[in-house]
Amino acid sequence: MARLPPCRVAAYTRPFTHCGLDYFGPLEVVVGRRVEKRWGVLFVCQTTRAIHLEIAHQLNTSSCIMAIRNFASRRGTPAAFYSDRGTNFVGSCRELRETLKKVDENQVAAEFTTPSTSWVFNPPATPHMGGSWERLIRSVKRILPLLRISRRPTDEELRNAFAEIENTLNGRPLTYVPLDHDSRTALTPNHFLLGSSNGSKPLTDINSDGISLRRGWQVSQVIANQFWKRWIRDYLPEITRRSKWYEPVKPIEVDDIVIIVDPDLPRNCWPKGRVIKIITDGDGQVRRAWVKTKTSVYERPAVKIAVLDVGDNDTLDHHPLLKTRRMAEEPSLGGSLSSTGQGVEQ
Repeated sequence: MARLPPCRVAAYTRPFTHCGLDYFGPLEVVVGRRVEKRWGVLFVCQTTRAIHLEIAHQLNTSSCIMAIRNFASRRGTPAAFYSDRGTNFVGSCRELRETLKKVDENQVAAEFTTPSTSWVFNPPATPHMGGSWERLIRSVKRILPLLRISRRPTDEELRNAFAEIENTLNGRPLTYVPLDHDSRTALTPNHFLLGSSNGSKPLTDINSDGISLRRGWQVSQVIANQFWKRWIRDYLPEITRRSKWYEPVKPIEVDDIVIIVDPDLPRNCWPKGRVIKIITDGDGQVRRAWVKTKTSVYERPAVKIAVLDVGDNDTLDHHPLLKTRRMAEEPSLGGSLSSTGQGVEQ
């Protein structure tokens, strides 16, 4: 199992410095006498697990850019965006997958890629790499029916529902606190966004004196540091646990003969190819590779590539697995049996 990426353990950074992005929907709203579709845009802070929700009126490039600009205007511009590609929304509905093909992800990435901001796309067919935001989309969908809004709300009602869902999820506990321990509340994303789990602040006297302002700023910094210390002490050990994949395996190498695992392909269709390029992680493990088949070149994660046990002197036709499959597909072997019981080719 790989180490956590740096964006998940970036302590003492502004919330939403490392931001995951995903779509969900569609949601139907009433506009006059018409029924129109809206789409939710979820922004996830990879470090504090805070969320921000926006509404996209259409699924096109310009609407996506406006949603990101609305988010950046209120939360600040992230140092890095992380997202799936437009054709890789496996966990969403079919309509969303088909419509998102109209969004030019390269144009969106170019719009927001600057010397201080980068855009990182997950490799194709890797929905597990976006699990941090896919899980929160599930939470949003679970809370939405509980708000008891009308079956087809207006745009204003939907915007209000998104605000309430955002506050609810940002108030969820990140760490476990025993029930018999009442000295402090559990650490939540709202602690980093609002200063407390519910946004309440202690009342203080308003004083514009320079010394008071500097003292107040120092106090706020001390409180923020206390939140981060709790995050490091209580939350970080929970997400760094490793419960499987302790033993290393032989990594994928260039020129390996492999089969691409793709559940969307027809039954008994197993694309075979040769590895032409590999990408290693900081720990030396291969995380993705480029496979050349007879028809094209595919970029796939290591978990979707099965290496065949084929030696240098072997070919695909002599591999036991493929030979057995070929024999099963042929109606007859076209040979006869010798006295020793072995098949003799004619």
